[in-house]
Amino acid sequence: MGRMIDGDWRTEADMNEHSDDGAFERDTTSFRHWVGDDVPPAAGRYHLYVSYACPWAHRTLLVRALLGLEDAISVSVVDPVRYDQGWTFDPEKPGCTPDHVFGGTHLRDVYTEADPEYTGRVTVPVLYDTDADTIVNNESEEIMRMLDVAFDDHAARDVDLYPEGYRDEVDRLIEDIYDPINNGVYRAGFADSQRAYDNAVDDLFEALAHYDDVLAEQRYLAGDVLTEADVAMFTTLYRFDEVYHTHFKCNRKRISDYDNLWPYLRELCQLPGVADTLYMEHVKQHYYRSHGHLNPKRLVPTGPNPAFFAPHDRDQLPGGPPAALNQ
Repeated sequence: MGRMIDGDWRTEADMNEHSDDGAFERDTTSFRHWVGDDVPPAAGRYHLYVSYACPWAHRTLLVRALLGLEDAISVSVVDPVRYDQGWTFDPEKPGCTPDHVFGGTHLRDVYTEADPEYTGRVTVPVLYDTDADTIVNNESEEIMRMLDVAFDDHAARDVDLYPEGYRDEVDRLIEDIYDPINNGVYRAGFADSQRAYDNAVDDLFEALAHYDDVLAEQRYLAGDVLTEADVAMFTTLYRFDEVYHTHFKCNRKRISDYDNLWPYLRELCQLPGVADTLYMEHVKQHYYRSHGHLNPKRLVPTGPNPAFFAPHDRDQLPGGPPAALNQ
């Protein structure tokens, strides 16, 4: 891994990511512009840089797929394994692509195209404006929202993941699941003290138990409609049994042990368009090979291979996916 300082790449062996009590602290993202009235959501203007391995980037791929924005927003996919040079492009590897905009070898070059003096982490996802030649945004939650709301005129499917009447609840849910679940697995995996790890794991499994109970009575997190909150939850649940349970020591239970979270995850995997965003080999290669401090021999487990596409029983609950997903 590494980071940019005044436009130069530096390794981060001596760069602290933890608080004084050993708790993992995530850096804030740097580019926070919005596509809207002043920056038109034109088809073909914007390019998305992603990793299939990264849960934050996966959110944006899911919204793009569910809405049918593939023709409007192009994508470049980085190599899943990230060493001390950061995210790179290797189109010879399965599932990877070249940098379709600049033809470079490192994602950091995209950041310096936008800001030659950039200081900060080089992360995915990145939404790039090819007309203005700059990064619009590299915050996954905001990119997810922009794709969902600003690009609706370019969507091939009439799918609304941020529907009127549910918006306050969707915002609350995304915030509620972020720290204990989405970031909670990282708080556990990257904890630098026993106390920080114990606190993270307690928060994580308390939250998972809560939402398992919620999903006993309703089909989705916000009720009877699929929303951005489900997208945000999905990307963590999808990686849990194969990676977080073992690699991040979140091993009290697997998602496949839960009565409701497990069939809920299977239903989401089976929604039209979602399978095209799933690349578990990239996920496992990234975590087990990139984090040498957690897995020094960089061996990648062969299992457990959850049955994501086995039948589920969620159809018995009220509501369901948008009708446009079945057209």
